[in-house]
Amino acid sequence: MAPSPMNIADEAMLALETLAERTTGMLSPSLRLGVTGLSRAGKTVFISALIHNLLHGGRLPLFEARRSGRIKSVRLQEQPDDAVPRFQYEDHVRTLVEKRLWPDSTRAISELRLTIEFESASAWGRLLSAGRLSIDIVDYPGEWLLDLPLLEQDYRTFSERTIKLAGQGRRKALSRDWLAIAGRVAADQDADEMRARDLAEAFSAYLRACKEDEHSFSALAPGRFLMPGDLEGSPALTFAPLAGLPEGKAPRGSLAAMMERRFEAYKTHVVKPFFKEHFARLDRQIVLVDTLQALNRGPEALADLENALVDVLGAFRSGSNSMLSALFTRRIDKVLVAATKADHLHHESHDRLEALTRRVVDRALDRIGRTGAAIDVMALASIRATREATVSRDGEDLPVIVGTPIAGETINGEVFDGKRRTAVFPGDLPEKTDMYFRPPGAVPNMPALPQINIVRFRPPELEESNTGLKLSLPHIRLDRALQFLLGDRLA
Repeated sequence: MAPSPMNIADEAMLALETLAERTTGMLSPSLRLGVTGLSRAGKTVFISALIHNLLHGGRLPLFEARRSGRIKSVRLQEQPDDAVPRFQYEDHVRTLVEKRLWPDSTRAISELRLTIEFESASAWGRLLSAGRLSIDIVDYPGEWLLDLPLLEQDYRTFSERTIKLAGQGRRKALSRDWLAIAGRVAADQDADEMRARDLAEAFSAYLRACKEDEHSFSALAPGRFLMPGDLEGSPALTFAPLAGLPEGKAPRGSLAAMMERRFEAYKTHVVKPFFKEHFARLDRQIVLVDTLQALNRGPEALADLENALVDVLGAFRSGSNSMLSALFTRRIDKVLVAATKADHLHHESHDRLEALTRRVVDRALDRIGRTGAAIDVMALASIRATREATVSRDGEDLPVIVGTPIAGETINGEVFDGKRRTAVFPGDLPEKTDMYFRPPGAVPNMPALPQINIVRFRPPELEESNTGLKLSLPHIRLDRALQFLLGDRLA
């Protein structure tokens, strides 16, 4: 297991806070569920759909506590952390249901408490259990999670790794402007504020280009360079990797010394507070990934997703809690990696999307060389924007998906207005996954990788029940995700 990014005093303080929370939790049990996503994976939509289906009795046949009728009530409650912004669930659902638009992604941490009143499945459980579980949903950007490995790196390691990655594959062209500017400076030259700003701006532009849909790279640390917020322009975000660093300690007053100091400030004032105040307090975690987009961009993007998952899964304080250790330490004992947007495929390819994602996760875990938490992988759609149908073409039946493309979406040269529905043949994922994990040119005359027609659809139009109430948001496997993440705590 990697060493802790906290010192002894930090660990002691966290242990005391955890003991106090656990003691309170004996009377009012709670679970902190972290939700994050990598590069437009639909984190805000997932949280909104989860809450909406629990509050409004959504169809959740694989969520045992709901299926068996043991859930008595679900309600939103005031969150316990007054200093953390509230996840604006109501606004997001209004955008989804009334406007049929996807809500803007959150760019900072937020939280919401959901309390479930339930009846235990066993007589013994009914005798000992309070029959109440408060779920604190902690929403944070995936870029923040990708920053945690920086706590174990010094500036030299960060620079060497980042520059090496920037010179590989398609990143090489994207990093050309930044590396050209960096090539005109020497690490031991005098520190210069304007030179540092130019380097930081060029480095940030490179990271933003990597994140664009046409490239869909996932390993993008430092994450706050992509979403600086109120730190924009601060020295802690005005640094960049440098080549040719001098051996030993950088000369005082040099550009290298300035960059190293600011890199350490970023870790101290940005990354470490997130770890101590939020990440280290989580019990369960779901990581949403856009595997489909990576598949369409080819083996390089898929390998980059694997690299990101190495950092993500390696950062968790994972492992099962014993009764005694749970009083003093919090460890993430369950992690779910979910490939989103399964509704962009026909159901025949859902298992293949899951298998491909599982292979990426397994490869990442092999590289980490450790396990601890229970890890599951699945393909899901937090909100199902399409339905399936069959169309006949040239005497052949083709499986298609039907939905309403968002305004401005272009399919086969036709621009859609956001009102008209259409049928799309999404393509099929192959049963064998080896082709996605071979470097270019490794196999002579290897056939081209299959492409998935990724169309951006509007959220579905909800039908009304006989009483006039809007029915719950449709989904794919959201119930299975709930069962894995919460089922044992509602048994």
